[in-house]
Amino acid sequence: MKEEFINLTKENIDKEHICCAISDKKCKDGYEKKKEWLKKELDNGYVFRRINERAKVFVEYGPAENAWVPVEAPNYLMINCLWVSGQYKGKGYAKELLQFVVDDAIKMNKQGLVTVAGATKFHFMSDTKWLLRQGFEIIQKLPHGFVLLARKLEPTAPTPQFKDTVLTGTCPEKKGVVVYYSNRCPFTEYHVHQSLVETTKKRNLPLTIIKLETMEQAQTAPTPATIFSLFYNGQFVTTDISVCMDSRFDKVLSKVEL
Repeated sequence: MKEEFINLTKENIDKEHICCAISDKKCKDGYEKKKEWLKKELDNGYVFRRINERAKVFVEYGPAENAWVPVEAPNYLMINCLWVSGQYKGKGYAKELLQFVVDDAIKMNKQGLVTVAGATKFHFMSDTKWLLRQGFEIIQKLPHGFVLLARKLEPTAPTPQFKDTVLTGTCPEKKGVVVYYSNRCPFTEYHVHQSLVETTKKRNLPLTIIKLETMEQAQTAPTPATIFSLFYNGQFVTTDISVCMDSRFDKVLSKVEL
């Protein structure tokens, strides 16, 4: 492949883009917050690797022990996001990015890779069918649609598992719309605090916003999708940030049995 890949570091992150929301003026604040989040996580072994182009072709991963995800996976690497879009699809970039993670895991003597996805395609999560073709296995499935996938690099590696906080698909807050989110994504800050506030106000629905500010909070969250998860009357609904928009809210909720 002609295009080169680069890793973001503390030395280059201020001048390099982070793929998503590059030109979205509404999400400028969220974009900067994602960069600040990345800067802190680089100290925890986090890796952000992307194509050296103005495009969405990248992978984010790090030690599972430090992941902002409620999963137990000792000595694994957690893949948070693997995304190839637009003209770059179908050209082997996803496989190249995944192989980089595998090679890195081997160098660090990790026992495997782990990631969270959906039994069907979930928004802002990798494609389970594609991951299964790359040697991952579904090792745990939750009734509300999340799956935990692992690719063991050593046959005797411990089997990862979801933490107990996510097993029921419910959250402690039982009234109205409840959102858990973090600055792991540049889109969340604007759409949670602007789009969703307007959407729920229009419908006279109670809204509770819970921002996950620390790794500890994320690792004990009631959802494996700590980028964005929306609950209604205590039940998990979706990871789709577009539900925040007035034009999408009713359609998304109409498909869910509540």
